[in-house]
Amino acid sequence: MSNLSPVIKSIQDIMRQDSGVDGDAQRISQLTWLLFLKVFDALEEELELTRDTYKSPIPESMRWRNWAADPEGMTGDDLQDFVNTELFVTLKNLPADPVRNPRGYVVRGVFEDAYNYMKSGQLLRQVINKLNTIDFNRQSERHQFNDLYEKILKDLQSAGNAGEFYTPRAVTQFMVDMLNPQLGETVLDPATGTGGFLVCSIEHLRKQVKTTEDETVLQKSIRGVEKKQLPHMLCVTNLMLHGIEIPSNIRHDNTLARPLREVTQADRVDVVLTNPPFGGIEEPGIEQGFPADVRTKETADLFLVLIKHILKVNGRAALVLPDGTLFGEGVKTRIKEQLLTECNLHTIVRLPNGVFAPYTGIKTNLLFFTKGQPTQHIWYYEHPYPEGVKSYNKTKPIRIEEFDFEKAWWGSEADGFAERVENERAWKVSIDQIKAANFNLDQKNPHAAEQESHDPDELLRRYASLQAEAQGLRDQLKAILAESLSGARA
Repeated sequence: MSNLSPVIKSIQDIMRQDSGVDGDAQRISQLTWLLFLKVFDALEEELELTRDTYKSPIPESMRWRNWAADPEGMTGDDLQDFVNTELFVTLKNLPADPVRNPRGYVVRGVFEDAYNYMKSGQLLRQVINKLNTIDFNRQSERHQFNDLYEKILKDLQSAGNAGEFYTPRAVTQFMVDMLNPQLGETVLDPATGTGGFLVCSIEHLRKQVKTTEDETVLQKSIRGVEKKQLPHMLCVTNLMLHGIEIPSNIRHDNTLARPLREVTQADRVDVVLTNPPFGGIEEPGIEQGFPADVRTKETADLFLVLIKHILKVNGRAALVLPDGTLFGEGVKTRIKEQLLTECNLHTIVRLPNGVFAPYTGIKTNLLFFTKGQPTQHIWYYEHPYPEGVKSYNKTKPIRIEEFDFEKAWWGSEADGFAERVENERAWKVSIDQIKAANFNLDQKNPHAAEQESHDPDELLRRYASLQAEAQGLRDQLKAILAESLSGARA
């Protein structure tokens, strides 16, 4: 077939008829576990052709080919009973661990918190039959599905699932390009979500693969952790579609739940790329795993501490953070002071409003740092809207071509970015200036004209300042009037 979009649309239309599926998030969750099993079976077919000793971790009766592939196979109550009482029960309890049975471990992790929302076995059979029109062993359809998969992820974010949002492909691509992971380096996303950073990293590393040994190195280089079940399931499926044979290094867990003191040298990585959740609060007790002077319940702050800690010496990181982290005080100040002492925070790219619209209007920044040397100065680059554009939206997102100016300006960290020059978009701030500002990283562009701010905190500060000025003028006026009246009476 030549176009997969109508297939997915028809599947979603069938699900809308089912009384058990409520809303886009549940439809996508239902579609994803079915896709996972279909993709897993297609990849097993390839392995059976290339490896004589291959044995599936899934019992024969539970393999997609043996219960789902026949369009005239189980349906109605029989299918519903099989899925609920046999398939899910078996896959959730597969005897597997990441060393002796990594494929089984992946399957069990995907189904750990998965759920069959559909109540009608007849409608479920219709959905399965639609999925069976897709041949994942054909490279053309697998390539098409990669693009379609991006759309499914965006649909998930539009459903408002748990406040999570989709990181635009252009942003992930730029961050990967600038960190430039090398084959043999370990790449981690500790808040993996649906796998965007890892997929970009895989594509970047695969260009360096020349031999089967290189491919083996790549397969072991990708690591990730995702707290929530649905993004984890989407991520694992996404990575399989991008050639990661056994994504057993993508754990379904909360990265922050592990105390920092338990991190060993084997856990440390060369590259971290991530967009950690911000605006969130961690459950009670999580902060106890962090040093006392940086304990907080704010998710983004804890991730910044974790990333700094888990990097190897000379390890590199790029992450998305909101403006609030840059100018925040209290614990945030101590975290930033430690970051600048232990790492070279060499670049902050300031993104304009709307990059993550419509999922969030919070202004964001891209931070790039290397562990092992203290920060001497920070380069800022203010990313502009393209000509004629006043904001981004779902139909007109930020594009990778817009980062061509940053890429041309970037230079090399090996020579201390000596080629960088200040311009209307780029400026340099010394560590002494940062310290004098109490580690406030929200440094304004000195080359830009004064711009109208729509930041609520900034507007409140400005309002309070104007109120204070107005009160001062009122007091002066009262004093002048009182003095005039006194003189008149005299």
